[in-house]
Amino acid sequence: MPFNLGPRAKSLGYRLAVFDQTGSTNAEAMARAREGERGPMWFVTTEQTAGRGRRNRPWIAPRGNLASSVLEVMETPPQAAATLGFAAGLAAQRALREVCADRQNGTDFLLKWPNDVMADGKKCVGINLEAETVGGERFAVVVGIGTNVVGAPEGTPTPAISLAALGFEVTAEELFPHLSDAWAEFRGVWDNGRGFAELRKVWLAGAMGLDEAVAIRSGNVTIEGIFETLDEQGCMIVRTPEGRRIPITAGDVHFGSVASARAT
Repeated sequence: MPFNLGPRAKSLGYRLAVFDQTGSTNAEAMARAREGERGPMWFVTTEQTAGRGRRNRPWIAPRGNLASSVLEVMETPPQAAATLGFAAGLAAQRALREVCADRQNGTDFLLKWPNDVMADGKKCVGINLEAETVGGERFAVVVGIGTNVVGAPEGTPTPAISLAALGFEVTAEELFPHLSDAWAEFRGVWDNGRGFAELRKVWLAGAMGLDEAVAIRSGNVTIEGIFETLDEQGCMIVRTPEGRRIPITAGDVHFGSVASARAT
């Protein structure tokens, strides 16, 4: 079965580049942007050999997984463009719920701040954004979405799991049209940052750990409290035991046991 865009993505002018194997779909997308490609365009493969996740961590996709990146060129300021990751999370969540709906086994897919989709408490999808200036005030933004379809990496800070291990017989080619259409929808809601307030509401409705204990480790610092909400910039707001509301811009998030955060 070949890769195909969904009907909504096609109608909005998205194009598609498919690779039998590549080092990184993000790298392919950004290289095209440097050469003058202005998108919107998807880059996909079922085997990625040199992918990178958040904080430049290795994220290798064995054959059968879905490594995908979408290139968008915009004049949106970088701070606002960073919130595009929430649209990607919602798109991945929507696609997985659609494809797995008729195979439902009690598993749900939840959004973990900032850029993961979780199943059974483990990472099923990782998202990574990159941006570069491509002339004037225009930015090439590449959103990489890696889905563990048949296998998951081991030894990651957040334990990972595949759709196959969850009992879902799904292929990357079957999942991708749903992902491309869901992306087109939530990218439209986001509307170059103008619609983030609406996107934020939808994201919070599908979030993992809201109103629960959380520990965020950043460098040698661990912040503990309750995951209260997201602010208007997409920061996680943590209410500490002392009643302070702290905006978190980055860090490794652990729900439940704070000891696990301190140990990693």
